[in-house]
Amino acid sequence: MQKVGEFMIITTEEAKQYLKIDNDDEDSDIQSLIDGAELYLYNATGKTFDNTNPLAKLYCRILVTEWYENRSLMEEYKTSGKVRFTLQSIMLQLQYC
Repeated sequence: MQKVGEFMIITTEEAKQYLKIDNDDEDSDIQSLIDGAELYLYNATGKTFDNTNPLAKLYCRILVTEWYENRSLMEEYKTSGKVRFTLQSIMLQLQYC
């Protein structure tokens, strides 16, 4: 494992593909969400991951998608408990990788 920030778990292009975004208008916002997701994963597990861990990639894709689609504080109330449960389950597994 590498230091935080040394490797990206997912790229902007991977996130855009997962989000089904075709233009480059929000690339900087998406990259900020990726950076936040990777730091969140590090802070929660104490481990760093790179793009070779499929579970870490999935976690970041899901978290970036949730944050992207629910950017408003009011949207927090509409967030699916199912997505949060999925993220919690993946996080638990990643803690023991």
